[in-house]
Amino acid sequence: METFFSFLQRRVDDCSSLLCVGLDPHISDLKEPTAASALTFCLTLIQQTSRYAAAFKPNAAFFESFGAAGWDALKQVIEAIQNESNRLGSLIPVILDAKRGDISSTAEAYAKSAFETLGAHCITLSPYLGKDSIDPFLNDPEKGVFLLCKTSNAGSGDLQDLIVTIDDRPQTMINGQSSAVYLYEHVAKLAQKWNVKNNIGLVVGATHLEAMQRIRQAAPDLWFLAPGVGAQGAEIESVLRAGLRSDRSGVLIPVSRGISRAENPAQAAAKLRDEILAARNL
Repeated sequence: METFFSFLQRRVDDCSSLLCVGLDPHISDLKEPTAASALTFCLTLIQQTSRYAAAFKPNAAFFESFGAAGWDALKQVIEAIQNESNRLGSLIPVILDAKRGDISSTAEAYAKSAFETLGAHCITLSPYLGKDSIDPFLNDPEKGVFLLCKTSNAGSGDLQDLIVTIDDRPQTMINGQSSAVYLYEHVAKLAQKWNVKNNIGLVVGATHLEAMQRIRQAAPDLWFLAPGVGAQGAEIESVLRAGLRSDRSGVLIPVSRGISRAENPAQAAAKLRDEILAARNL
């Protein structure tokens, strides 16, 4: 059975890359503060970097800020990635970075928007309303989700690092191990359990290596989307050492500004792809 992550693995193999190119049209990077300029910005990046991209990750916020014209631009961006996929003969997955999370009836509408209207292959979600809030996104195994687990921002620990217990008795022992875990570990274990269609992954910040190691132990099979390399200071080799699965795969490294603000985005993407490949093979 084809699933989102079988598509992703095929693309990783086709391009020998774990690089996810972020499409974040910051207004400060545009020639004009318009949706049309945001579209041009993204189309240029797609054309220059598609050879090296295991996936593209447009951030919905930068398009939403332009209203209806922004949504139209986002749809055209996703269509352009599909055209590049056809040209290269290899499907390049589109991960819509939208961080949705709501009750199931609303989630159904969000899923239709992302997968049917926009044509994305995957979306980032908050899991904190529980499984019924993500179920509408999981119905089709060819569509995937990355659940927020341990995010890269400095304030992530305010909630994600809380200690929780997996039964109603604090600090009990189960099979020789404490029942107390970090909240992000509990999310990882739930995701591993829920991943019956091979279409659930986790967002795990590259800026939190110890947490990444814990999450890999809790979810040995899942793909990680690991933001934080580049502008946030994380190093590729350390991230892959902490996050790769036993098969030397399972980590996507998204980079946005480090590519889009480079003098030559194509060269920057190629260099990152090669650095990731070298570190992966260590």
